[in-house]
Amino acid sequence: MAVSSAFRKNDGPDDINRYIARIRDIPLLSQEEEYELATKWREKGDRQAIDRLLSSHLRLVAKVASGYRGYGMPLSDLIAEGNIGMMHAIKHYDPQRGFRFSTYAMWWIKAHIQDYVLRSWSLVKIGTTSAQKRLFFNLRKTRKSGPANESDFELSPEMVAHIASKLDVKEEEVRQMNHRLSGADHSLNVVISDDAQGGSEWLEWLVDERDNQEITLVQRDEIDKRRQLLDKAMASLSERERLIIIDRRLTEPPHTLESLSDKYAISRERVRQIEVGAFEKLQRAIKRLSISSSHNHV
Repeated sequence: MAVSSAFRKNDGPDDINRYIARIRDIPLLSQEEEYELATKWREKGDRQAIDRLLSSHLRLVAKVASGYRGYGMPLSDLIAEGNIGMMHAIKHYDPQRGFRFSTYAMWWIKAHIQDYVLRSWSLVKIGTTSAQKRLFFNLRKTRKSGPANESDFELSPEMVAHIASKLDVKEEEVRQMNHRLSGADHSLNVVISDDAQGGSEWLEWLVDERDNQEITLVQRDEIDKRRQLLDKAMASLSERERLIIIDRRLTEPPHTLESLSDKYAISRERVRQIEVGAFEKLQRAIKRLSISSSHNHV
């Protein structure tokens, strides 16, 4: 695709300025033109159509990327990551759903840029859940909305509670993230005390909060038992019920009612009825098998 070679990571300031000036000259598309190009790409694999569609949205990527410059990453890298996100978006975009490509692609562009920022900000992984990612990208902005003295390193208990409530995270997560954003990474081998043995390293003082091997083994055994129970219960379903349950409940992301309606040539409501009925049948089978298993172990 033309967009993949239009910009590279680590380009210098002059390259960025030339690039932004160039993409500003690319004309925007009307909704009808966008629909036609996306349809050509989706149905015929037309490379010229997708190049034109993506090129017309390069300025959108640059605009989104510029909003993340405050995290200390090169703008060239942010734009490059955003372009990758846009290329992923076009693979899944369906113009017949009625919304513009920019609306759909925005999520992919932001997701790729944010993942890059999180990967590059620290050697230690920061955001593992959507709530933690939201906290990372909104903490500084939320702090500015509070009292003026909250720009300091430490947050008051009131401000911690305010941020936790507003961003729907735990107060301890707010304190930890604030500390992470206010400091830099340090080596685990840095000496933190002097003693007769030559000093203790930071690594020696870290607490391993993982479950011990006995707990891990028990949890793994329980997961295996539940999986075996589910496999046996699935045998009580018809083939179509089993496939619909797998597609709707055991697949990530789940298949839509519309896609399964087309697949089985039945209405979406009928798919939903089969799913609900199969799930109830599955629950009864699991309950029956669990009782039977308990009796066998008595």
